[in-house]
Amino acid sequence: MVHSKQRGGHAPREIERVQTGVRMEKRILKVLKALAELHDLSLGDLLEGIVLHAFEGKAPFGAKTLGQVAELKRIYGLDLDGRR
Repeated sequence: MVHSKQRGGHAPREIERVQTGVRMEKRILKVLKALAELHDLSLGDLLEGIVLHAFEGKAPFGAKTLGQVAELKRIYGLDLDGRR
């Protein structure tokens, strides 16, 4: 879920969402969809949260969620990591 910050008592900003077509590795998408389902979020809300945390230099997941991610990676055979 994305929260718009209020400034000086002003009403929250309106958030406009758009459809996008993004190519992604199939197993990554499966893990993301399963994680979103576990947390009762839409895939879009999960991705927005991850990106907003990254923009702020914060980790998007705590220890419990990272454990869930590890298990989902095992289930879906996702052996990729962030190293290039």
